[in-house]
Amino acid sequence: MYLEHRGMQYKKIMCLDYGEARIGIAFSDYLRITSNPYQNYNSNGLQKDLQYITELANKNDVNLIVIGMPYSLDGSTNERTEATQAFGNSLQEFSGISVVYEDERLSSYEAEEILRRRKVAPKDRKKQLDMLSAAIILEAYLNNNKGV
Repeated sequence: MYLEHRGMQYKKIMCLDYGEARIGIAFSDYLRITSNPYQNYNSNGLQKDLQYITELANKNDVNLIVIGMPYSLDGSTNERTEATQAFGNSLQEFSGISVVYEDERLSSYEAEEILRRRKVAPKDRKKQLDMLSAAIILEAYLNNNKGV
């Protein structure tokens, strides 16, 4: 399914905040205006992760996946950026869905601040942190790519 309006088809964007233990997931709306946290997925190994994310993307009418790129604060690459790039390459090859990257520096910090302001109990923050980070990364991507 997809949204069709005036002969144009609209599909969603999925965003991942990739981590070895957990992957935060968020989706855009069909018009690619808003980002919405969806869930935290606990990693189960590369092949199962690729299968799950591909099925979820197909079920949610996704034609683009944005992955947060964890650059160092000075903008340099590190072990995490290399692991994220490798995961993104594997996901694109497995799913056939285009993968792009968005700088995720400070997204977890921003998500933490939002959860604190919402007065979410510290023990409950971890349950929401990664998917909220994914929504923040996706919001940055949407803002940086308006009209594209």
